[in-house]
Amino acid sequence: MGFLSDRLSRIKPSPTIAMTTRAAELRAKGRDIISLSAGEPDFDTPVHVRGAAKAAIDAGHTRYTAVDGTPSLKRAISDKFARENGLDYAPSQVTVGTGGKQILFNALMATLDEGDEVIIPAPYWVSYPDMVLLAGGKPVIVECGIDQGFRLTPEALEAAITPRTKWLILNSPSNPSGAGYDRAAMQALTEVLLRHPQVWILSDDIYEHLVFDGFEFVTPAQVEPRLKDRTLTMNGVSKAYAMTGWRIGYGAAPEGLIKAMAKLQSQSTSNPCSVSQYAAEAALTGPQDYITESRAVFQRRRDLVVAGLNACPGIDCPTPQGAFYVYPSIKGLIGKTSAAGATITDDEAFANALLDETGVAVVFGAAFGLSPHFRISYATSDEQLTEAVSRIRRFCEGCN
Repeated sequence: MGFLSDRLSRIKPSPTIAMTTRAAELRAKGRDIISLSAGEPDFDTPVHVRGAAKAAIDAGHTRYTAVDGTPSLKRAISDKFARENGLDYAPSQVTVGTGGKQILFNALMATLDEGDEVIIPAPYWVSYPDMVLLAGGKPVIVECGIDQGFRLTPEALEAAITPRTKWLILNSPSNPSGAGYDRAAMQALTEVLLRHPQVWILSDDIYEHLVFDGFEFVTPAQVEPRLKDRTLTMNGVSKAYAMTGWRIGYGAAPEGLIKAMAKLQSQSTSNPCSVSQYAAEAALTGPQDYITESRAVFQRRRDLVVAGLNACPGIDCPTPQGAFYVYPSIKGLIGKTSAAGATITDDEAFANALLDETGVAVVFGAAFGLSPHFRISYATSDEQLTEAVSRIRRFCEGCN
């Protein structure tokens, strides 16, 4: 009998964190490294949010709070859902966790039994399948290729549902592809889900505010109110307000699920950081011009990166609707050899050779369940992105 639990063997470390760590190690050795692997805005948290945190500290709000969020933050979240999404949630239907990841984890741990199936469109955020596996569930991966715009089709969803299906995880706009579901596409999926009452929807809306070219964000329960009673709508302050380190995510769902998630949280982390909760409340209730300004910067960076990558031999980079990622195909480079002699057998070999030979860190597509691709996060300066794209182009031109 081994000391470590068997469940630990079901999962792997996060590939995005692994690549970021490797890039940091090379930088520490003196290498000129440009890391495009981490999904983190490079902006500062808004001034009024930081001010609210300082005021909370000075007012002594540094003690335990209710397990899954202060009443005032829950009310602010309820108001946010009503104001921005047309969704009516009482504070008792809202939960707050230590980042969006904990909301997802709590929901899956609270609902999955051994063998329960969870449909996950690929490419997917790297943590979805591992969280399902930890909870004893079975990830059902549905590939959504570049020809489909990286979006799940109604036909593919219908084919993936079985009597054991408990959840569909839907992320729009998506990490890693930036693909978003417009109202028509979302409506088509909800029509399938209405025919299968055992399937719940876990809607990861963390990139809601990072949409471009007039794209209209919609969330499933908003498009089809009849699904609201079996939907968990998850969001957070990390991406929209550059608050990744504050670790506040939230979700809204029927009260029975919310109470189950709170029960689980009470025996794990207990409450999220009290000061961070006051900061999050200020973010949700205060001025929102920060979002408009940062969105314009991200759209400019997206356009820079897409144009630059599409000028690289062997790379095909679609234009995403949102988030701050691109997910280019390297189909045209597979089987070629880099200038330093590395064979591009797959997207992982590409990412490793690119880092070794140019100092540009990206994440290989297999980490997100769909190859041959790689992910770039363009949440960094225009200067860094311009230089990175230039290095990638030279790398591709050197492959033969």
